[in-house]
Amino acid sequence: MPNIKDNIQFLPGVGPKRAVLFQKELHIETVEDLLYYFPYKHIDRTKFYKIASLHGELPYIQIRGHFIHFSETGIGHNKRLTGVFSDESGTVEIIWFRGAKWILEKLRKNVEYVVFGKPNRFFDKINIAHPEIEEARIYEAGLTSALQPQYSLTEKIKDEHISSKTILKLIETAWAKYNSSISETLPPSIIDPLRLIPLRQAIFQIHFPENENLLAKANYRLKFEELFGIQLKLNYDKKIRERSVSGFLFPKEKDDRVVQLFSNLPFNLTKAQIRVLGEIRSDVTRGRQMNRLLQGDVGSGKTMVAIFSMLMAADNGAQAAIMVPTEILAQQHFKNISNLLSGLPVKVGILTGSTKKKDRKIIHEELENGSLHILIGTHALIEDTVKFHKLGLVVIDEQHRFGVAQRSKLWTKSATPPHILVMTATPIPRTLALTLYGDLDVSVIDELPPGRKPIQTAHFNDHDRLTLFARLKQQLDAGRQAYVVFPLIKESESLKYKDLEDGYHSYSRVFAPPQYAITVVHGQMKNEEKEISMRYFVNKQSHILIATTVIEVGVDVPNATVMIIESAERFGLSQLHQLRGRVGRGGDQSYCFLVSGDKLSNDAHTRLKAMVSTTDGFELSELDMKLRGHGDLDGTQQSGDPISLRIASLTHDGKILDLARDSAVKILSEDPELKKPENRILHGHLKNLQTQVVDWSRIS
Repeated sequence: MPNIKDNIQFLPGVGPKRAVLFQKELHIETVEDLLYYFPYKHIDRTKFYKIASLHGELPYIQIRGHFIHFSETGIGHNKRLTGVFSDESGTVEIIWFRGAKWILEKLRKNVEYVVFGKPNRFFDKINIAHPEIEEARIYEAGLTSALQPQYSLTEKIKDEHISSKTILKLIETAWAKYNSSISETLPPSIIDPLRLIPLRQAIFQIHFPENENLLAKANYRLKFEELFGIQLKLNYDKKIRERSVSGFLFPKEKDDRVVQLFSNLPFNLTKAQIRVLGEIRSDVTRGRQMNRLLQGDVGSGKTMVAIFSMLMAADNGAQAAIMVPTEILAQQHFKNISNLLSGLPVKVGILTGSTKKKDRKIIHEELENGSLHILIGTHALIEDTVKFHKLGLVVIDEQHRFGVAQRSKLWTKSATPPHILVMTATPIPRTLALTLYGDLDVSVIDELPPGRKPIQTAHFNDHDRLTLFARLKQQLDAGRQAYVVFPLIKESESLKYKDLEDGYHSYSRVFAPPQYAITVVHGQMKNEEKEISMRYFVNKQSHILIATTVIEVGVDVPNATVMIIESAERFGLSQLHQLRGRVGRGGDQSYCFLVSGDKLSNDAHTRLKAMVSTTDGFELSELDMKLRGHGDLDGTQQSGDPISLRIASLTHDGKILDLARDSAVKILSEDPELKKPENRILHGHLKNLQTQVVDWSRIS
């Protein structure tokens, strides 16, 4: 009996060797994986271009003609095969950098072929590299639909001469044998009101579309199902956790320290901070574990919200811990929080990798007997020797800098799960937040404290460097400090961007001692060396800190009013915004100067123009996702896919996501455990729903 869970190696045309390749390169292990390996686009294969009309800005195209000449040039890695392809309008070069022997055996001169590929411009000549090629007679015989699917392929897959058409042929074979074993995954209560086509029809039409209308319906059905699956799982898990996981109860009336701090503050909290504190207060008085994500742009006052939250714990006989990514930031938090809470009956401690043995012993004792109320630290907090008397609240600052295993150790330091407050200064687009953090409650601080002046941002080309240095000198001579960030440490042959070593020498020539002092920080330095350089800058012993992006998070120097980002076109919008947030932390006007080469791509120009025009991190994050896709936007780094989606796009399918979320929430509000007969189909498929969701709240 055919089962779509069968291993793909038993499918005709695959075999053991290809099965291993597919699993490793495309994550296709079963027949179901193959049928759910959706095309990334469809091409109208009835349309042909004339060679004379080709240019480098065109997308994938197809041409029809014949080869008139082949030649091999170069040796070793530089070896390539070139074929001159002709139609009645002209000729174009077809280029292969590998597989020359196989290609020469396959292709013949004066035979009519159809070539499908992407035109590229190279030194004023158009070529097409590694296209799909098929004899015209075979192409016409196999053209069952004008809309031909195109599947993503890796280089290793292509090296084995597996094309998009090969994948389609395998799917055709799988469909013929296994389509009857595809079961519906959504109940009529969802399918009927939304007029969704059946799952089996959707899978068929996405691979073998009969027309554009049916293709659109298939796309919609499959995107909805994928996003609905994610939302159902997130909200189902959230409801189970809310019912089964109790949390510390922090009654409202016990808030002496909170009231004292509020009355002692030399400034007023913003309306946004007060609103978020109200949301947190509501969470911790329910007797259920709080799991809240706190978003706020750099400088919006998230730390102040965290302090008040930690005082709620202290007021109710519990302890609080805040884990930060760097020792410098831990020291700054310790100093600022200690000053702010001086005079209050609150004991604050700090634990880092450099804490002395005798001090560490005292901290451990005070933690265990409950006399230490708030502990600030780095990864040292998760050591097995660190034990709490009653850990009631955990705050994770810049959560993306810690691994899942690291965070999970803090959760286990209390018999009753502590309340969780996860903070990030990386603005997350709404659709991504709903998908990555859908099982957390989300709070947003969307205004800056009074007195904070918006950072003025300007774009300089390399030839404007004298003007840039004059602006920098003006700030330094006024007693301020500056960051200069480079994308690279050393010169790269492949990347024509400014590097830190060369930059250090050029800045040193203009800003020379004894009038100016420059320190350097980069990722290849030892931790102790980085800490010393940072300390010099924090203590105003150096005027300019030249660095790579290691200073993107965890540096708070109010006297630094200038951020210069060299080769700014090299950075994504999210990272540019994070770097800009290192300044503007005091009452003085601050500046961000973006320096780029004279020639910019369209995307780079759009990014830099957006940085100059707005300081709204959420607006920038939405644009960043449109430019680069959701795969770069976990805030963790500039690459890496935070969530794997087979067909839906968080960039373009926001309306479908809203509908999917509303549908999931409605079903779970009426049937939280999915026990109704009509919802059994959902309960049965819940574990099989294709989701790869980061669950920040459970972390187990």
